[in-house]
Amino acid sequence: MFIGHFALGFAAKRATPRVSLAVLFGAAQFADLLWPVLVLSGIEQVRIDPGNTAFTPFDFMSYPYSHSLFFLLIWGVVFGFLYRQFAGGGRRALLVLSALVVSHWVLDVLTHRADMPLYPGGPKFGLGLWNSVPGTVAVELPLYAAGLWVYARATRARDGIGRWAFLSLAASLVGIYFVGLAGPPPPSVTALSATALCGVALLILWSWWADGHRESQRTSGLS
Repeated sequence: MFIGHFALGFAAKRATPRVSLAVLFGAAQFADLLWPVLVLSGIEQVRIDPGNTAFTPFDFMSYPYSHSLFFLLIWGVVFGFLYRQFAGGGRRALLVLSALVVSHWVLDVLTHRADMPLYPGGPKFGLGLWNSVPGTVAVELPLYAAGLWVYARATRARDGIGRWAFLSLAASLVGIYFVGLAGPPPPSVTALSATALCGVALLILWSWWADGHRESQRTSGLS
């Protein structure tokens, strides 16, 4: 899953209005920020295998530290705790950020074939939605639209940047989604990892810029 993770980041803004969208995106995509680093270092493995599923040409051979439920529970607690320590967020922010990190496993189980580990060396799960392109799109696009709707209702633009940076971010995510679906496989695992890391990092920076020019439609002392 790709834009589904961003959908949850958008939607979480309503529950934690004082937390930057960039932080919410970072939590929802933490697994995919850690994964390319571990692949490039040789700790986790992926293979480019066109036809592995109808939706993606990748065989995720081993990613127990970035994508297992066990480690994502740990990373979620660490992520939420560090945010609370350094940014002063309340209990709600800690819980929401931790849940976003863990949600990555839940959404990926929906789309992946049975390659999502429960814990390192443990059983693997996956419902295989990626075996159907129409089925995947039919699930992800409504989920993404719902996340955008929640974010748009929870915030308002303070200026033109807040309006157009948000709209361009939302449109670019959809564009990247379909370009990735229709485009050729990357030439190498190194190119895949570098592109994934830089791409997610750029989207997070973009979200920080856009969200910084928007404000909450309500106030909350719990975030």
